[in-house]
Amino acid sequence: MSYILAPFCLINIIMAKIIYKDFEGTSRTIDVENGLSVMEGAIQNEIPGIDADCGGSMACATCHVYVDDAWLGKLPKAEEAEIDMIDMAFEPKKNSRLSCQVIVSDELDGLKVTTPEKQT
Repeated sequence: MSYILAPFCLINIIMAKIIYKDFEGTSRTIDVENGLSVMEGAIQNEIPGIDADCGGSMACATCHVYVDDAWLGKLPKAEEAEIDMIDMAFEPKKNSRLSCQVIVSDELDGLKVTTPEKQT
């Protein structure tokens, strides 16, 4: 977990470390502000492999990721609309999620996600 103190402000921005790995195994660890989605963290930090064509409105599956098995039980269950979108993703698996639907929090500090070989 990271904290950022803004100069002349009395606010702390609380962030969690999210580990983004591409299908070839290259990874980057990014501090993502709590309350943002894993997709927003990827877009803000130019993580390749997360296209987010619909901007996070769950109208496509181009932010599809595979969640590391150790983290699956720590995420809220996917809702039916997300499951329907995942069915349209490239090579969906049991650990597939739309990164626009995974909201960063302290509990997700260290979350590991992997992008598929391509997005649909």
